[in-house]
Amino acid sequence: MPELRKDPVIGRWVIISTERGKRPSDFEGLGKKRTEGFCPFCPGNEDQTPPEIMAVRPSTTLPNTSGWSLRVFPNKFPALRIEGNLNREGIGIFDKMNGIGAHEVIVETPDHNLDMADLETSQIRDVLIAYRNRALDLKKDPRFRYVLIFKNQGVLAGASLEHSHSQLIATPIVPKRVMEEIEGAKRYYDYKERCIWCDIIAQERKDQVRLVSENDEFLAIEPFAPRFPFETWIIPQAHQSTFEEIEDSSVESLAGILKEVLAKVCQGLNYPPYNFVIHTAPLIDHHEEEYHWHIEFMPRLTRVAGFEWGTGFYINPTPPEEAAAFLRGVEI
Repeated sequence: MPELRKDPVIGRWVIISTERGKRPSDFEGLGKKRTEGFCPFCPGNEDQTPPEIMAVRPSTTLPNTSGWSLRVFPNKFPALRIEGNLNREGIGIFDKMNGIGAHEVIVETPDHNLDMADLETSQIRDVLIAYRNRALDLKKDPRFRYVLIFKNQGVLAGASLEHSHSQLIATPIVPKRVMEEIEGAKRYYDYKERCIWCDIIAQERKDQVRLVSENDEFLAIEPFAPRFPFETWIIPQAHQSTFEEIEDSSVESLAGILKEVLAKVCQGLNYPPYNFVIHTAPLIDHHEEEYHWHIEFMPRLTRVAGFEWGTGFYINPTPPEEAAAFLRGVEI
């Protein structure tokens, strides 16, 4: 019998369609495919990207030359541009403003043939530190209200280049999806005087059935009402509303569990395309008591079609309890 499940944070319903039930072996990952040809992100091609904002490189090398292990630079084709003023304007009932923001690329490794799942934990730690430091820097700009950090892996997940990279976009407004989480978390906090994510952590540690992995500081779970097969959340066990305030010691723990999740999904499902997004509080109002930052990781194993667009319901053919049991069993 199919089940309707409700997301406890924003109230979104999903259908766990056991009638269409899919085992992990029913999904076809893409494998580690790499095409040969010119790549602007590879070492030696630094002049093909905008000048770097920051890099992890030996002190003996010059900016915008080879020798780096991580590079950050503005997107050559930005969704939003950093120069200018917002110039908010009303046109009758409509509102508009200039497309002001920041759009940056984080190239995670100089090796074109490696995925993020293949990196050492220390390399993933460097990527996370770059995320944090860039968010802290952009936070100083009074025009920006939110910094979204995300990764698209594979063409089906929206990546235009194969070379492993992440992106960061700072926006002058708080995204609607984030506001929905904040509003849902606030309703829960006003009623129970507790953080909903802290309660989710306690519930999942008690139940164990959707738990994928945990360490001293982070928990990886399949959420109760996942939109996609093998959707996985990584949540700090200690309450914290903003990702950019993470301490160096916690970055190490986060790198470890992120590496584990990526490796389990990629090995168990043959390197599927995926997205992950860091959900954090807005730059101005942190909602410190009710909001709890986290990472949402979503393999792209199914397609969103007319029913989903028309209703806002997602159809997931794999129960999260089965997905969690499978991932726990993947040896890395």
